[in-house]
Amino acid sequence: MEQHTYLVVMAGGIGSRFWPFSRTHHPKQFHDVLGMGRSMLQLTVDRFRGICSPENVFVVTNRDYTDLVQQHLPELPPNQILGEPIGRNTAPCIAYASYRIAQRDPEAVIIVTPADHAVMHEENFREAIRTALGAAQKHNVLITLGIQPSRPDTGYGYIQFIDEDVNPKTVAAAKGGEQSTFPKGLFKVKTFTEKPNLELAKMFVSSGDFLWNSGLFVWRADAIISAFHHYLSDIAEVFDEGANDLGTEREEDFITRAYTRCRNISIDYGVMEKADNVYVLPADFGWSDLGTWDSLHRMGHHDADENVVDGNALLYDTRECVIKTPSERLVVVQGLEGFIVAEYDNVLLICKRTEEQRVKEFVADVKSKKGLGYN
Repeated sequence: MEQHTYLVVMAGGIGSRFWPFSRTHHPKQFHDVLGMGRSMLQLTVDRFRGICSPENVFVVTNRDYTDLVQQHLPELPPNQILGEPIGRNTAPCIAYASYRIAQRDPEAVIIVTPADHAVMHEENFREAIRTALGAAQKHNVLITLGIQPSRPDTGYGYIQFIDEDVNPKTVAAAKGGEQSTFPKGLFKVKTFTEKPNLELAKMFVSSGDFLWNSGLFVWRADAIISAFHHYLSDIAEVFDEGANDLGTEREEDFITRAYTRCRNISIDYGVMEKADNVYVLPADFGWSDLGTWDSLHRMGHHDADENVVDGNALLYDTRECVIKTPSERLVVVQGLEGFIVAEYDNVLLICKRTEEQRVKEFVADVKSKKGLGYN
C-alpha cells in the first residue's frame, strides 16, 4: 500500500496566536518550537517515515514560503512544494493537493496533516494512521482522527460520534461494490462543533461521546474529489477545468487564476460537516496543535517550578511560566507566576497566560500603531 500512500502537509498559516515568535515572514512551522533541534515542519514529515515514501510527500504553503520549505526539507524536490498565491483556508488547499496527486496516481490514498502539531507518542500515532489507511484504501470513506479529550478545552473543535462499531455490511468496498471487513475502532461521525464555550465543553467531555478534532484526515483521492463535487461543486468545477495543467509548466498560472475563483472555506465546514460517509478513529498519542503559548506550556519540559524554559534564563521565585527567548540574550526573571515571556526579532511579549487570547488583539494594535515590521 505504501506506493499509493501520499502525505499532504498544510504549511501555509501564519500562526498569529504564537506572536511574536511566529511572524508573517517566519511562521511557527519553521521554528524549533519544542527545543528539539527540528522545526515543526521537519518533525511533521519525520513522524511519517515508514508510512509514506519521500517521493510521495507534498507540502502546500504560501508562495512566499516555498524557499523556507526547501531550506527545511532540502530532500524534497521543488515540484512537491505546492505554492498557493493567496490563503483560502483548508478546502482549496486540500483540493489543490488532491487533484495534483490524483493526476499522478488515481489509486492514491492521502493523509492530510497540519505542519504545526506535536505528537509525543509516535508509535501510537503511526498505528492509528495505519488503521485509518487500511480503511480508506478499501472503502469510500472520509476519516478524521479524533483525540480523547483530557480537559474541557475551548480552543479545539469537537466531534460527536455514534457509540457503536461500524457494521461492515453498511460500508461498500471501493471496487465493484463488494463487502469487506471494516477495521475495528472506527465510528460514524454525528456532529462537528467548533470551539465551544467552557460550559458546553465540560458537557462534551463528561458525556464521553465527543473527541477533539485533530484536523488530521485520511481518504482516497477519488473519495475526496467526489466529496468536492457533491458539497463544494464550485471549487471542484475550478479544479476540473485545470486538472490537466497540474504537474506541467502551466500549473503555476492555472493555480494563480484558480485561487481567485475559490471561496475562503475550511474542509470541515465545506465537506466534513455535510458528508454522510465521515468516520472518526479515536486515538490517544499525546497530541497538541501547539496553537497557543499555553499549549506549549502543557507540552514542554517542566522544571521543578512548572516553568517551561527555552533560552538563556535565570529564574527566581517564578512559577508556571513560559520563557522563550534568544539564546544569545541572558534573561533574568523574578517574581512572576503564570506569565508568558517571549522575545523574537526585536519584539518582547510579557503577558499573563490566562490572557493569551488577547495576543491577536495585540498583533492588530501593533500593526495599526507601529507598522507592519512587527507583525
